[in-house]
Amino acid sequence: MTEPLTTIASLPTTRPVGCPFDPPVELAQIRERNPLTRMVFPDGHHGWLATGHATVRAILADPRFSARTELMHSAVVDLGPLPSASPGAFLHLDAPEHTRYRKLLAGKFTVRRMRLLTERVAQISTRYLDTMARTGGPVDLVTSFAHPVPALTICELLGVPEADRDRFQSLVADLVAKLNDLDALPDERLERSATSFEEAQEYMRDLLAAKRAEPTDDLLSDLTSTDLADVELAGVAVLLLIGGFDTTANMLALGTFALLSHPEQIAALHADPDRAVEELVRYLTVAHTATRAALADVELAGQVIEAGETVALSLQAANRDSTAFDHPDTLDLRRNAFGHLGFGHGIHQCLGQQLARVELRIALPALLSRFPTLRLAVPADEVRMRPDTIGVYGVQRLPVTW
Repeated sequence: MTEPLTTIASLPTTRPVGCPFDPPVELAQIRERNPLTRMVFPDGHHGWLATGHATVRAILADPRFSARTELMHSAVVDLGPLPSASPGAFLHLDAPEHTRYRKLLAGKFTVRRMRLLTERVAQISTRYLDTMARTGGPVDLVTSFAHPVPALTICELLGVPEADRDRFQSLVADLVAKLNDLDALPDERLERSATSFEEAQEYMRDLLAAKRAEPTDDLLSDLTSTDLADVELAGVAVLLLIGGFDTTANMLALGTFALLSHPEQIAALHADPDRAVEELVRYLTVAHTATRAALADVELAGQVIEAGETVALSLQAANRDSTAFDHPDTLDLRRNAFGHLGFGHGIHQCLGQQLARVELRIALPALLSRFPTLRLAVPADEVRMRPDTIGVYGVQRLPVTW
């Protein structure tokens, strides 16, 4: 039951003490009052916050809401006027421009390619688990396992040559680190990451030229046969490597932390990894907030969102909505979490979701099978978390031993 509409002063970003896997308490309180409520954005814009599962899902599926950044206001920090999407950054485009990219890319994530990558993810996971076993604990699981597994998987997907993989991983790690630098102000963070972004694009342009000359069996070689210009291809490649690395790396580390904090759930992971992964993605929702701009007046959840207004979409609040999931604040790996919004929804639903599922289904059970006595090497409250002012939630370091 909704209450009279109020305006909240900002997006809640502080998680409850001692509960690193739960969203800010205020989000649930807001959702119970109104699944769509007024919110003041950091730059003073009066927009909206959507927290209800049905409301968030409806907005993500509605073409009257735009993903174009230049039409939006940032929900977390004041970044000033946002630029339009760079070439290839199709996540921030609407139809028909977005459709052009999506159609070209969707056919490249084939069942055959995912099957081949499943075998490689298993091999890559074993390689780093072997190294952990030789080294002995304690280790930081982020740098020892959670980062290298998706980084090398992206290398396989894009067709990065073996000789370039150390350099490629350094480029990715440097770019993501600068984008997520907690000690820098948001505008400084973006400025510092620009150089790394250009270096990554330059590498991709060189790699694309090599693929045109000598195609191999990989995604980039396939894309060189499309009508995309080189600058678009390089942009697409960088977008894929950032999206495919940061979210999956944080799911691996945070997912391990959650499982070590709920050891009674580990048997369910081994029994049915597919179902378990869906529940982990729902429960943790590492990509926690999305944003859309209204292109027209839209009546929704008893309110009218006017054209030009920005809506912040709390995916983490939507995934904890009791109208969609029973006992949503409980991690239950036996749950059927179908319909969660951890990969988004609508035309912008995560293109690489099947790849992420493959990595999580293989890597998490492999880790916990190899080290059945795996445990935190520090008290749980000493694990430093990434704040929700960063686009992807997770742990900064995860010291473990066995």
